[in-house]
Amino acid sequence: MIALAQRSIHSVRYPLVMGVVNVTPDSFSDGGMFFSVENAIEHARQLIDEGADILDIGGESTRPGSESISVNEELKRIMPIIEALVGEDAMISVDTSKPEVMQQAISVGVDMINDVNALRTPKALETVAGHQHLFVCLMHMQGGPAHMQDNPQYINIIQDVYDFLDQRIQVATAMGIKKDRLIIDPGFGFGKTLQHNLLLLKHLRHFTQLHVPVLAGLSRKSMLGAITGNSVHQRIHESIAAAIIAVNNGAKIVRVHDVKATKQALALLAAVQNSDSIE
Repeated sequence: MIALAQRSIHSVRYPLVMGVVNVTPDSFSDGGMFFSVENAIEHARQLIDEGADILDIGGESTRPGSESISVNEELKRIMPIIEALVGEDAMISVDTSKPEVMQQAISVGVDMINDVNALRTPKALETVAGHQHLFVCLMHMQGGPAHMQDNPQYINIIQDVYDFLDQRIQVATAMGIKKDRLIIDPGFGFGKTLQHNLLLLKHLRHFTQLHVPVLAGLSRKSMLGAITGNSVHQRIHESIAAAIIAVNNGAKIVRVHDVKATKQALALLAAVQNSDSIE
């Protein structure tokens, strides 16, 4: 997907699938299954084979209740994997909020910074602003991972998240980051109740009014388990359904664990949507 990295995601008409590569011992979704460098690289290449357009590599868990790790530890976890994968047939995204990690990742050629803190960490904006080839995803999160699920409240969940993302876009562009390099993520599960998450998904198209691509990360999340009762490793069906709903409601990118199944479901959605043009 080097060609994709060389132009704006804004210009891509089909939805993109971002495959998750967690290099953590305490991820909610895979429990450290890919914590070793070798396993993580093997898993990443499997996701590419399954059709991932983007790989999102993260070395620090942001699940509810998680604690931050040091810069050195995060770099130790992810840099060998990034170095092995840059240049392969997928864009490389780094899931981090630390400017020092961003800088190291940028120096070896990653395509995207995916920041759950929306570049609010001191020096994060300055770190990415000078690299005009980078895509940057700005996510909404109320509070921090350690306490974000402690009774989150909003005046109006849709408008509050919209206003936050609008403000972060303005801050980023004022720093010289071109708008056609920005992506937004409403942050499903990051300081939201089940009802908040459902409303965000229902009204996801509202966020397209910000005129940047919308990323939706719903795969295997607890909101899905709260509805179906399934454990994290049994949520593939509801995860696929959530991805389809998200794309149908305006998402340009879906961040998923089950790449092949998601790609096949999206192919069916596209066939239905494009059926009027088939003679």
